[in-house]
Amino acid sequence: MAGGSAASLGGVSPGLVRAVLLLMGLGLAGYIVGPPLYWHLAEALGRSSACSPCICDCSSQPLLSIPEELSNVSFTDCAKRDPEVSEEMDKNFTDLLSEELKLREEEATEAHHHADATLLEAKKLASQYQKEADKCSSGMDTCEEARERAENALLEQKRLTAMWEMRARQRGWKLGSAKSR
Repeated sequence: MAGGSAASLGGVSPGLVRAVLLLMGLGLAGYIVGPPLYWHLAEALGRSSACSPCICDCSSQPLLSIPEELSNVSFTDCAKRDPEVSEEMDKNFTDLLSEELKLREEEATEAHHHADATLLEAKKLASQYQKEADKCSSGMDTCEEARERAENALLEQKRLTAMWEMRARQRGWKLGSAKSR
């Protein structure tokens, strides 16, 4: 089997392939772990990575409203010391917050109008269904009254029929005699 796998690799020995893969793995691990390890060791050995104090002229630099985690630390430190820049940044932040509040208020107002329109449409449909239900109930009442009148008329007709049949029998009429004529 070992001879078959060497032939499939084009004559390269499996030990050489393993060695190359091992070296590539070690190089990749060193590339990933190396820089953080270097900085930790440099700090531990006493090399300070702290920046020198800020000596800047804030008035010559443009005002940037960048989040602190992305901004230049020395510039923001300089801005903190300058009350005019700090006040301007607070105004910008306040303006952004008020604009965000206005946008959210507009969205809420729009959602409220949409909900009102939906509610009005639902009320219209409910009213329409109620009218249809009232028509149906009225029709049922009319039908019930007509059925009662028909039932009373049928009972009256049966009573009259029974009376006439009784009179006819008293005068000698028989049920089979009418059929024979």
